[in-house]
Amino acid sequence: MANKDVLFPTTLVGSYPQPEWLIDRQKLAGRFPPRVRALELWRIKEPFLQQAQNDATVLAIRAQEQAGLDIVTDGEIRRESYSNRFATALEGIDIDNPGSALDRSGHPNPVPRIVGRIRRKHAVEVQDLLFLKQHTAKQTKITVPGPFTMSQQAQNDFYKSEEEAAMDYAAAVNEEIKDLFKHGADVVQIDEPYMQARPERARQYGLKALNRALEGVTGTTAVHICFGYAAIIHQRPSGYSFLPELAGSPVRQVSIETAQSGLDCSVLSSLNGKKIMVGCIDLSDMAVETPQQVVARIKKALQVVPKENIILAPDCGMKYLPREVAYGKMKAMVEGARLLRAEFA
Repeated sequence: MANKDVLFPTTLVGSYPQPEWLIDRQKLAGRFPPRVRALELWRIKEPFLQQAQNDATVLAIRAQEQAGLDIVTDGEIRRESYSNRFATALEGIDIDNPGSALDRSGHPNPVPRIVGRIRRKHAVEVQDLLFLKQHTAKQTKITVPGPFTMSQQAQNDFYKSEEEAAMDYAAAVNEEIKDLFKHGADVVQIDEPYMQARPERARQYGLKALNRALEGVTGTTAVHICFGYAAIIHQRPSGYSFLPELAGSPVRQVSIETAQSGLDCSVLSSLNGKKIMVGCIDLSDMAVETPQQVVARIKKALQVVPKENIILAPDCGMKYLPREVAYGKMKAMVEGARLLRAEFA
């Protein structure tokens, strides 16, 4: 087990690029992230798909270990997107007759259609976690989609309000998180990008739903808020429209992006006491950062966040990057962390 007290630990936000032999990466990049199942993306069909996903997951784990990351994920290799695998596994969803909703880009996208009470039927990601733990001795992190984001990525044909739907999504996420910690996860990250995309609704009931998802949870939790995949959303605002509000959540870590957006890190002072996963790798740029660039981006956050509360990460998931670029950027992040440790230890 890796040292949990290492200064400037490094990790992914969640995803790592899937191999071309496993998934049609051109098709994946040529569409909006799937909200319903998109089995047509997989190059390998049943009954060999799970075996192929396992093999690719091992490659993703080994790449993270070889790059030197301190906290390892499964790379989300088995997922067509960060959210759809969990969102389509719930009771109350008609997966055969999808609905439609506007994506954060403003374009309609097929989405899960809510036709009944949302409940978790079974654990969705526990086996993914156990596979990850079987193949690494390092600290492990696994990600789950957030209740507010799932409520925005669905067509509600059942509940009286989006808030009611979000709260039942939250109960399902809460059960999943508790199961993941029960089976040995070191960190569970909740992905809530739509809190940034739809801040007014997030203030109305999104934070309430997030807090319900964390109710009774004692392990180390993180929440990821971003401006969207760089491969899909090209323009970045200069600041977050929803971030200081997370001070009102028991979540222990907050994952934000600074590299592509050039974020003014003074806003992080509002999250006093929380660990900040500082996005220091720009996923819109295929050039691999130098370790010195990584250090410079982290030092912007160090002006307002204590060194003990800084975690190094990419801006967002790496799934759309070429694998050689993703690996180079991970290495640069690790080398940047070493420079920071040498300076600040």
